[in-house]
Amino acid sequence: MDRSFLEWPFFEDRHRALAEELEEWCARHLPVDHGDVDAACRGLVAALGAGGWLRHSGAGADERLDVRALCLIRETLARHDGLADFAFAMQGLGMGAVSLFGSPEQRAWLEKTRAGRAISAFALTEPGAGSDVANTATTAEAVQGGWVLNGEKTYISNGGIADLYVVFARTGEGPGSKGLSAFLMPADSAGLEVVERIEVVAPHPLAHLRMTNVELPESARIGAPGAGFKVAMSVLDVFRATVGAAALGFARRAMDEALARVRLPRAGGGCLADLQLVQGHVADMVLKVDAAALLIYRAAWVKDMGAARVSREAAMAKLYATEAAQEVIDAAVQLHGGDGVRKGFAVESLYREIRALRIYEGASDVQRVIIARAALQGADA
Repeated sequence: MDRSFLEWPFFEDRHRALAEELEEWCARHLPVDHGDVDAACRGLVAALGAGGWLRHSGAGADERLDVRALCLIRETLARHDGLADFAFAMQGLGMGAVSLFGSPEQRAWLEKTRAGRAISAFALTEPGAGSDVANTATTAEAVQGGWVLNGEKTYISNGGIADLYVVFARTGEGPGSKGLSAFLMPADSAGLEVVERIEVVAPHPLAHLRMTNVELPESARIGAPGAGFKVAMSVLDVFRATVGAAALGFARRAMDEALARVRLPRAGGGCLADLQLVQGHVADMVLKVDAAALLIYRAAWVKDMGAARVSREAAMAKLYATEAAQEVIDAAVQLHGGDGVRKGFAVESLYREIRALRIYEGASDVQRVIIARAALQGADA
């Protein structure tokens, strides 16, 4: 794989060393058997914890999340094994609210997730409120000494295998997005039910959850009352760029597979790479991969340099990288001919893996709205 991008000025020497070390680790440990997805995810979390990689997924009380490191790790893991990327990403996203806003008591859980001893989940999406977080219907009622939660969440990654969930619920401090709060909910809480395990095209542990009079202590709230929307958007500000990085990892793998394929000898002499039309596909793939990488690591660098919010940059990175990766992978499938849709070939697996990334953590359409509003606000200013 072309690793010249590591010489870009976005990175420091520690990032280059991390990328090299992780590449060696992946070569020894990945891919894993996906036959039992739950068991595979549990095993991957434990292995990533033992390898020290999950320490990058969260931040201690005196630390900051290194977004460039998060992106490099996700890109590398995704290139080797999509499920490994999923396992790493959910430890970060699931505990992002605690990393950014958690109390000392809540950070005890963070230490467990960073060591691979506990699995976390981010419970935001609802049956009637996917991208429209402001219309969250799950409620958290204040009672003596704590809170009572009622509602449903769906398409929750790690649902059914998580040890704890960060849940967003309506607490009523104001209308719409102004009346939400975030809560830390252990998986063994009475009244929490896994209604359905959800199967998707690229197998991942997903579930539909229901909360019926789930009692949580006052200490379960993350951040200030009514600040749930701010908490959620702050977490997504960090992790949206990393979704683009995972897509970039998929795209790089697809491009490498395609380059190897088109150089194979053909009956009658020559190879597909001799054809100008094939060279055109290759050029498009290279261009899209590099453009995606530039947007991703620009967004990560801006955040690491101390920007309070990078909503515009993160939205651009996620939108372009996921859409471009879909196109790169589709071209790789095409260049493989019939083998491109045959089980056991990497590009077939990548074709299934990439699709969800254009939906979760804010669908592509939502990213376009964010980018447009930022541009319009800038023009008004």
